[in-house]
Parts: sequence; structure tokens; C-alpha cells
Amino acid sequence: MNRRALILGTAAVGAAALGGGYLLVSRQRAAELAAAQDKANAEGPGFDTSILVRPNSPVLGPADAKVTLVEFFDPSCEACRYFHPILKRLRGTFQTELRIVMRYTMFHQGSDEAVRILETARIQNMFEPILNALIERQPEWAKDGAPDLDLAWQIAGENGLDLTKAKVDSALPDIVAIINQDNADVKAAGVRATPTFFVNGKQLLEADEKALYAAVRRELGQS
Repeated sequence: MNRRALILGTAAVGAAALGGGYLLVSRQRAAELAAAQDKANAEGPGFDTSILVRPNSPVLGPADAKVTLVEFFDPSCEACRYFHPILKRLRGTFQTELRIVMRYTMFHQGSDEAVRILETARIQNMFEPILNALIERQPEWAKDGAPDLDLAWQIAGENGLDLTKAKVDSALPDIVAIINQDNADVKAAGVRATPTFFVNGKQLLEADEKALYAAVRRELGQS
């Protein structure tokens, strides 16, 4: 074996070892996370889970669905924007079995105003299209530390919201009450990051598309 072949062979062995080591760590991490999730499910979240869903919380999907997925989300949150199409796919897969309850988690500057836009859209029966529009164009208006809320309102108007009525409705006591209630529930539930997901009252410790599908299927008794 010449020197070049020896070097290449050694490199290949090293790469294989690294790959095997990564696979081992990934499997170990997955096993640890599964054990932690099982323990968390068994112990419960440590607060009254009835606060997860309020009578005035926005709901996407059938009210009588067997599985309730609660998302604590911030309209300005980039990670929430990432998960938005995933949740759409979930609803498409489980059309009659799943409902998604949205809880406002206003961690970013200006998010309370974005919530007012969404709530005025709900009054006009336009919650989901306006939500979709704000999320899709989030990079334009939700600039970190300097949100362009006039643009957020403009986007809502371009997508059919009656802005004259909405601007008046945005100060309604019912909307103020929803904002205050969600702020209180975020604290009570110990939510510190967005999005945070609960499936039938059980918090997902680490969420991705695969984990969300698995959690819903588990609640439906599917493998």
C-alpha cells in the first residue's frame, strides 16, 4: 500500500468513526429526550391545565376534536413563522381529529398591537387569513426592536380587513381582557419561549414536525 492510499484509508476510517459516533450520540440524545418526555407526561405540567384553553381563545379546527394542540405563539416570533406551515399540514392530515388553540405570548416589542390586529380580524370573521398574511410578511413588519406596526395594519387592510372599523374595535375592553388574560396564563404556565406546544395538556419538551405528528397520533391511539 502506497503512502497516498494509506492516508486515504486512514481518513475514511476516521470519517466512519466520526459518523458512527454522531449516530450514537443522536440515538442517546433521542433516548434521553423520550425518557424526559415520558417523565414529564407522568408528572404533569405542575399547574392547572384548564388555563390552557380559555372560552375566548382563537381556535382553528373542529371544536369537538379529540386532540387539542395549544400553541403559545408570538406574531413577531421567527420560530412561530417557521412552524406555521407545519401546523397547517397537521390540520390537513387530521382534519376532524385536531383543533389548534392559539394563545398570545407577547414577548417581542409591538406584539401586543399585532394581537389587536388579529383580534379585530376575528371580530370580522377574518382571523385566519389575516394571521396567514401577517405571518407570511412577518420579516417586513416585525423588525427586531423596531417593528413597523403601520405596515402590519396596512398588510391586514390589503388582505380584506376593514381598517376603519378595526381601529375602533382595537380598543374594545374585550380585546384588552384577552391580552391581560393571556399574559397571566403565560406566566402561570411557565412559558418562557415561543412557540411552546401542549398536546391534550402535555407539554412537548422539544418540538419539530416529527414530534408534533407523533404526539397527535399517540393521543389518537395510532402507532
